[in-house]
Formats: sequence, C-alpha cells, structure tokens
Amino acid sequence: MTKMKEIQSFFPSEDGNRESREHFIELLTSVLENMDQFKDTHQVTLGPLKEKSAGFYEELTNSSAVPQKGGSFQGMIDQLTDLMKGHPFQSRYFLTNVLPMASIPGLIGQFTASLLNGNNLWDVYGPAGAEAETKVISMMSKIAGYDHQQSWGYTTWGGQGAVFTGLRLAIAKYAPSAVEEGVPNNLYVFSSEQAHYSLLKSAEATGIGRNHVIKVRTKRDHSMDEDDLQKKMEKVIEKGGIPIYIVATTGTTDNFGIDNIQQIYATATQTTQKHLLPSVHIHADSALGGFYAFFNEYDFSSNPLGFDDDVLAGLAQIRSRMQYLHLADSLCFDFQKLGQTPYVTSLFLVKNKHDLSLIDLDAAESPYVGNRGYGEYHTSYTLECSRMASSISILAALQLFGVEGYQVMLANYIQVNLSFRKQLNEQIPHLSITNPDNPGPVTAFRLYDKGFDWDREASGLCTKEQIIETNDRNEALFEYFGENRAEIFLGDTKKFDLVPCSNGEELIPVYVSKMFTISPYTEIQHVPDVINFIKKAIKNTTKSEVSISC
Repeated sequence: MTKMKEIQSFFPSEDGNRESREHFIELLTSVLENMDQFKDTHQVTLGPLKEKSAGFYEELTNSSAVPQKGGSFQGMIDQLTDLMKGHPFQSRYFLTNVLPMASIPGLIGQFTASLLNGNNLWDVYGPAGAEAETKVISMMSKIAGYDHQQSWGYTTWGGQGAVFTGLRLAIAKYAPSAVEEGVPNNLYVFSSEQAHYSLLKSAEATGIGRNHVIKVRTKRDHSMDEDDLQKKMEKVIEKGGIPIYIVATTGTTDNFGIDNIQQIYATATQTTQKHLLPSVHIHADSALGGFYAFFNEYDFSSNPLGFDDDVLAGLAQIRSRMQYLHLADSLCFDFQKLGQTPYVTSLFLVKNKHDLSLIDLDAAESPYVGNRGYGEYHTSYTLECSRMASSISILAALQLFGVEGYQVMLANYIQVNLSFRKQLNEQIPHLSITNPDNPGPVTAFRLYDKGFDWDREASGLCTKEQIIETNDRNEALFEYFGENRAEIFLGDTKKFDLVPCSNGEELIPVYVSKMFTISPYTEIQHVPDVINFIKKAIKNTTKSEVSISC
C-alpha cells in the first residue's frame, strides 16, 4: 500500500464499498464493546475513578506531542478506551445537575450529522442541516405556543448562546445603529438573583457591562419578584437608564424555580408605557424547564397516560407557568438537557423572525456565501460562521420520542423526586428540602442542627454565624459526596439562595446539595439507595446531634 492509499483508508469510502464500511463498523463496535465492559448499574463511572496526582495535568502537558509517524487503528481505539476509564456515566445513580443521558436517536442523529459534515451556515454546504433546522424550529415553535409562520431560530452553543443572542436583539431593537456604532452606555438588563450567570457574560461580551445587570429578588418559590422588578426598573429610569432586556428563567438550575412570564410581561409593559419607552425584550431562559411545555396541551381531566395524582398535580402546577412561554420575545430549548441528546444541541427561537434582520450581515459582507444567486438558507445573523448541523440530532429525538414519549419521561422525573422528598422527610427530619414549592426533576436539600430548618433560616431568623455554621456542615457533605461519587453522584451549589440574617443587613449565600433526575434509568425503587447513601454521609461528616430514623 502506498502512503497515500494508507491515508485514504483513514476516511469513509468514496464509492460506498462494503469492505470499507464493514471496517468502519468494526471500529465503532470496538468502541462500544470497550465502553460496555466498564458499565456497572451500581456505580456512575465507567470503571473506578482515576487517581489524579497534584501534577496530573502538568504531566500530561509535558509528555504530550504529535507523533512523527502515525499509529494504528487498534492503537487509536486503545487510547480512546483509556480516556473512558473513570468517566461519569449516566446510570440510575447519576443525580448531579443537568448532564444528559444521550438517547440513541440523539446519538444516531449526531452521527449522521458528522458523516455528512455539512456547514449549517448555508444550505448549499449543509442542505440536511438546513432542512432539519427548519423542521425543528417549526415543531418547537408550536410546542411553545408561537405562530410557526412568524417565528424563527437556529441551533446554537447552549443556553448561554440563546441568552446572548436575545441581548443582541434587545440592543438592536432599541438602538439599531449599535451594530455599527457601538452600544449606548445607559442600557440595563434584568434577571432574578437565581438566574444563570450567562447573562453576566453576555453583558460583558456585548459591551453593556456587568454593572448594568440588575438582580431582582426572588420569592419563596424561587421565582422573580415582580414588585421588586418594577421598583428596580423605575430606579434605573429615574437615573436616565433604559431597561431593554429581561431574562425570565423558566426552570432554574438549582431549584427549578419558574418565573411568572405573564406577570413579568405585564409589569414591564406597564412600566415602559408609563415612561413612554420602547417595550423591553423578554427572553425566556427555558433551556431546562421549557421541555415541560410538552404538557401545555395535555388533557389533565382524562389523564390519558395514567399519571399518579401527586405527579399530575405537579405537572399542572408547572403547566400553569409554562403556558405563557409564548409571551416571551425569544426562548430556548437545551436538548442536551431534558431533550436527552448529545452536547451541544440547543435551539434558540424568536417570536418575530424579522427581529433577526436587525443583527444580520449585508450579503456583501459575506462574499463566500451570502451574495450567491443559488442557495436560500443563509444564517449570517448567527454569531458563529461555521455551525454543526445539531438540528439533525434534535429532529431524530423528536421523531422517535414524540410528545407522549417526552411526557412519560418528564413525568417520571417528577415522580422520582416526589418519592425522594417523602422519604427524606420521614427518615432524616433535620434535612430540609429547600425547594418544596417547586415540583420538577430536582430536589435541593440542606442539613441543619436541632432547632433549625429551612423555613426559619429563609425567614431571616438565624444569625450570620448560624448560617455560616450550617454552610460548613453542608460543605462537609459536599466533600463526602464528591469523594464517593462513583457510587452515587449528587450535585451541590454554594449559592442556592441569598437569605437575610437576624444580626445584620447582609444577605448570606446558602449551600445545598441536590438530587437531579436526568437518567431515564432512575426509578422510584432506587430512591432508598440514595437515602441510605445520604444517611451514611451524615454519619461520617457530622459531629452535632442529627436525627436519622431507620
């Protein structure tokens, strides 16, 4: 074999011959077989965790170099297999944050997109992606309640990309010349205290500045306080500022708080009209919770899928907020979260497709593709130029799951969490659930000493010292959970909420642990194992008297 022939063997065949295809399939089979040998339903890593010394990454840096001569396929497979060792795997006990169990349709869709390797920038380069993207935009616009003939969107790099594009639109709608002349220095944006930090990065990147991000207080259900929103909008306006953007989080990462878009819309409209200002662009950060919009048309009376009463009540509570998604000017669905597709498969939607023209390039500015006489799908309004056709993965998942498939899976996540909460309350009474008003796929919990609980702390009845002491107790739990994450992988956060203290004006951040149901293999029969794991953690980390029942 000549050297060039050898190089050609590194690629899929040009003519579709069987021999090349079977070799490719054998390689893929080897990867799957090697991965499967590490799987164990009683742990959440592929084999044992790798031991990493303090200088682990420095050693990798010093020892890595491109080989002068290439290796073999088997050597490549061996290296890939070694990378798998100790990697988290979303088994039934994988309960941390919103890292996905990628579904088979999502994986096959992504594999198809990789095989085609089209650039979703332009339909001449990526016709499959353009077609798939058009379909999923229409599908999810209908789920969200948008007019699918007036809406538009594109796949982007996560909820961060959606928040960022929403802000770009907000700036362009208020100041159309900003795309050429720069952003005015009196623009302000708003989100709740518990919104994702992506807005801070977006404010930095657009030039508005982080100091122009106004944080709004949240209520006991962790949703935005609309009265505080109005006060802070008024304060900004009185000082000559212009409110242009509100991020309404519909499913916060730590506690599944769902902002009331209907009330936010009414508050923003009333305030801007009072001061004769343009409308504020409202972006629903529905990256996580938006998938519960699949229940917006569910018949809760006949309950055709037979959900239990407590699950049905939780779904109805979520639907009471999600049914107003359509009031937002833009929104997003992170399919790599509850859509169960691989990273990164996020969909940004805008209610009025003409808004995107405000941030579009002139065709002459993109001469490689934009001013051609052929090709009808050119996405020069995206921040990216080259774009993967991740819409193919989304389309595959939507087609295979269907509305009912997603409904069954999403309802199971609620059922598991309701069972978890019930057993926590019964067996570990000094462990408070800190998001009891929010049904959903996540339960946050916090360990207290006797005489303290979440209601007391959230009401401002604890001193600063007592809150910090409770934080220290819970941080010890974090460390135990982290060291033993190969067994059961729970999440945690050091800023679940900000609470007042009884001996000062300062708001103190609260540390909590989280159980986040993200694997379809997690069912209610697995909850006792999680409870026992938490009990063991408490016994191993707590010196104070804490009550645990058997």
